[in-house]
Amino acid sequence: MDIKQLILTTSGLLLAGIVEAQSAHPNVILIYTDDHGSLDVNCFGAKDLCTPHMDALANQGVRFTQFYGAAVSSVSRASLLTGQFAKRAGLTVNAGGNSHLPPEKETIAERMKANGYRTALIGKWHLGERMEWGPNAQGFDYFWGIRGGCVDNYSHFYYWGGPNRHDLWQNEREIYSPGNFFAAENLKEIKKFATEDKEKPFFIYWAVNIPHYPLQPSEKWLDYYADLPNPRRMYAAFVSTFDDYLGELRTFLAAEGLADNTILIFQSDNGHSMEERTFRGGGYSGPYRAGKFSLFEGGIRVPAIICWPKELPQGEVRDQVAMNIDWFPTLVELCGLSAEGMDVDGKSLVPVIKDGSKSSPHKVLHFDFGDQWAVHCGNWKLIANPEDVTPKQRVARKGLFLSNLEKDNTESTNLADQYPEKVKELQAMRNAFENSLKR
Repeated sequence: MDIKQLILTTSGLLLAGIVEAQSAHPNVILIYTDDHGSLDVNCFGAKDLCTPHMDALANQGVRFTQFYGAAVSSVSRASLLTGQFAKRAGLTVNAGGNSHLPPEKETIAERMKANGYRTALIGKWHLGERMEWGPNAQGFDYFWGIRGGCVDNYSHFYYWGGPNRHDLWQNEREIYSPGNFFAAENLKEIKKFATEDKEKPFFIYWAVNIPHYPLQPSEKWLDYYADLPNPRRMYAAFVSTFDDYLGELRTFLAAEGLADNTILIFQSDNGHSMEERTFRGGGYSGPYRAGKFSLFEGGIRVPAIICWPKELPQGEVRDQVAMNIDWFPTLVELCGLSAEGMDVDGKSLVPVIKDGSKSSPHKVLHFDFGDQWAVHCGNWKLIANPEDVTPKQRVARKGLFLSNLEKDNTESTNLADQYPEKVKELQAMRNAFENSLKR
């Protein structure tokens, strides 16, 4: 064999290896919307919303109808990235001050990076304000976004509750981009990161801040929803504004030849906000009680979709119970990563995703937010110190609230007095979980 043949043969083998590696290790974009109501996508039930790109994602993927996040932002993000129930992950309140994700916790970004992935967080961190608690210290090669919970989308300042502060960062360097819409800048950064090194797979966590307040939708969608009453009009327009950016992302992936080998995951962090800053509402949870800050279903049940048409079913729906902690082990399996030493509460959803007849991998789910906690087992759910933030349905924050979600998914009646043995059973599960944290 002459030198030229040797070079061509070697090059061919190397190229084949790269193609095989890319196929074995698909790219991942994990999209996390913010304060996005339980049913606030057209295909999930909000028929007054125009969300063609989220609907297309569901039509080309698998949509989950009983999927859970957490009651608030930081708690949800901690569980998502660690694959652990909130109390085990070490964060049961919103981050701020000395509250943060413990640095010793392994994140999905660290697992991806250790297996040859380039990793990026674009958008919102909200897991610790100090640099040593930031995304670059938790497995992300690249960070572009905000460290706190929210900003004005154009000035990138936090204006609520004081002191006013600027919050826009590239890795550990503060940057300024006044007048530029935050989500639009997110998309520019995603496009740059996805294409700067096509020989290595990428993991991008797009923690977009929509539809979190301040509600700053595009004029196009405000006009479209002109007949909707506020605050629904503002909220709906903001959801559709995000949908446009999702469509732009998918168009980009197709144009770059990345669509076939990129897993897209979409979900919200928690239920919709009824805070004064969102004009006391705007989101839609259908029959589900309450919203953000609550462990009733409207606070923790969220829309979720996974889409990878090349390998996974298309246009299918799963009613099995699942949770954000499951994405970590699911991606480990789908991406062919090493699972050695993985310490997660989540379960791989691959069997359920591929076969709708499979049962949920979970016997029990645990939720925490402040002094509220909940245990979900089968059709039963027990909440301690329940809080309903809906003005007309406020409940005292004490005692235990038992519901059977199969018989009453509105959680309108407390069954604790009728089923004391079920209360004891679920309390025992909670005690066992807390004891497991001490070992």
